[in-house]
Amino acid sequence: MPRNRSGCSVLQSAIDIKRWQQQPPTVVEARPARCPACGTASCPLGGAIRLQGHGKRERQVWGPSGPNHAPEVISIIARRYRCLSCSAVLLVVPRGVLGRRVYSAAAIGFALALWGLALATAAEVRRRVSPAKILGDSAVTGWATLRRWARDVAQRGLFADAPDPGPSASLRQSAATAAARLAASADPTTRALPLEQRAFFGAAHVT
Repeated sequence: MPRNRSGCSVLQSAIDIKRWQQQPPTVVEARPARCPACGTASCPLGGAIRLQGHGKRERQVWGPSGPNHAPEVISIIARRYRCLSCSAVLLVVPRGVLGRRVYSAAAIGFALALWGLALATAAEVRRRVSPAKILGDSAVTGWATLRRWARDVAQRGLFADAPDPGPSASLRQSAATAAARLAASADPTTRALPLEQRAFFGAAHVT
């Protein structure tokens, strides 16, 4: 389970980003069934609550809300919990928000698909995925973040369920392998859409 820089473990809820933003869940609604660190039930039958609310934290999420939407920055209010059994602190976020990453899973999956499957340039991928307005000189022709995501895929640090692209695969090939798996996992109702759009929707359900 990912940990953020403050030491909290990050746990995804079953609630997606859009619904979470429209109606943030209460402390009861977002509380995990058990502590992922020690396995203690959060609300044991007949006993006191063991996974207690521990405040909130604002969290930014970057990227487009849909494959045909402009990239944006939104804020969500994540919920913190503390386990009374093992003292673990958990940060519960919507499904599709990844630990240690400011971009949504959908945005990352979309970027990998645009680069690896649609063969868009890195600069074009950045234009469609990144809300950043101030760009360095290197951003004219490339995007270092995109290459880092592809490298993380190759090293099994991102979308670890994707097939291994093999030791000789290029970063773009690694991106394509992960994006193809994400597209295949999208809801069957998206089957008529281009692969990069299906990768967006498949990645949005990553947990």
